[in-house]
Amino acid sequence: MKHIIFGGDGFVGRYLARDLQTLGEEVVICDIRQSALPIYPRAQFIHTDITDLPSLEQAPVGADDIVYNMAARMLHPIVSRRERKAYFFSVDYQGAANVIDLMGRRGCNKLIQFSTDMVYGFPLVAPPIRPDHPRNPIGEYADSKRVCEDLCMQRRVDGLDVSIFRPRLIIGPGRLGILTNLFRCIEHHLPVPLIGDGSNRYQMISVFDCASAALLSAQKGVVNGEFNLGSKNPPSVRELLGKVIEAAGSRSFLVSTPARLVKRVLAVLDVIGLSLLVPEQYEIADTDFIVDIESTERKLGWVPQYDDATMLMDAYREYQAGSRNRMVEAH
Repeated sequence: MKHIIFGGDGFVGRYLARDLQTLGEEVVICDIRQSALPIYPRAQFIHTDITDLPSLEQAPVGADDIVYNMAARMLHPIVSRRERKAYFFSVDYQGAANVIDLMGRRGCNKLIQFSTDMVYGFPLVAPPIRPDHPRNPIGEYADSKRVCEDLCMQRRVDGLDVSIFRPRLIIGPGRLGILTNLFRCIEHHLPVPLIGDGSNRYQMISVFDCASAALLSAQKGVVNGEFNLGSKNPPSVRELLGKVIEAAGSRSFLVSTPARLVKRVLAVLDVIGLSLLVPEQYEIADTDFIVDIESTERKLGWVPQYDDATMLMDAYREYQAGSRNRMVEAH
């Protein structure tokens, strides 16, 4: 049995590959790029574009293998509104469909598919949000993931075992994304603007905890179901950012803003091609958004090991290290 990871050179895939290798498993990375990562050369690398059928055919998927699909287009960097649907659907839906079709032709029926919590859209009930909450995506990225989930669920009728994971904001070594602007303010002792007053909770999840959830499902033969991934007991945004500012020794302070007005401004900027954030990010930025991880813990035996404050502080230290390196290179 092999573990075939599409997008395995990416953020979550590289840590999943590392964990599988630690257990002595055979790992094959299928990706459009190969980085200088410690998972190589023990992991076999196959250059694979899941949107290109001849390229995809090179993936050595066998009937007894477990397939992980982590190949995806992400929200960062931001693309223009008119390009978003084609941009996301080409990979996050059609690419995933190509992988599933390939599995069918090869007689393989074990899939671990990463989706997103953004498929839920605006919470219709008080948190925490259960996996059976209606899915009403706000933007094209989340909608492409919803359609991908629909396909996975349909294929269960044909015998496909699939774990669908819906992680909150994933952070960890190697990805700062939208946190960069926040950290820049803290580093330079600038005011940190909030969308709203920061009394809401905005849950995160460690990349290491994402990898461990996928591994646990694989070890159980791939558990059919939809699984939320998030931290335990997340604090309010104001409390969380306050802790980071204090730990960093920064003179920054948090500034509340009228959420409705800020979101209108961000929407206008998005329309005219000056996007700072996309709708999936800013529309729920002042919303108390917590996913329920009880069924993930119960069905997979999974428990998140990282809390939000630790994750964010570790990310800030990574940002500082990168900032110091850039200064050294400049001189």
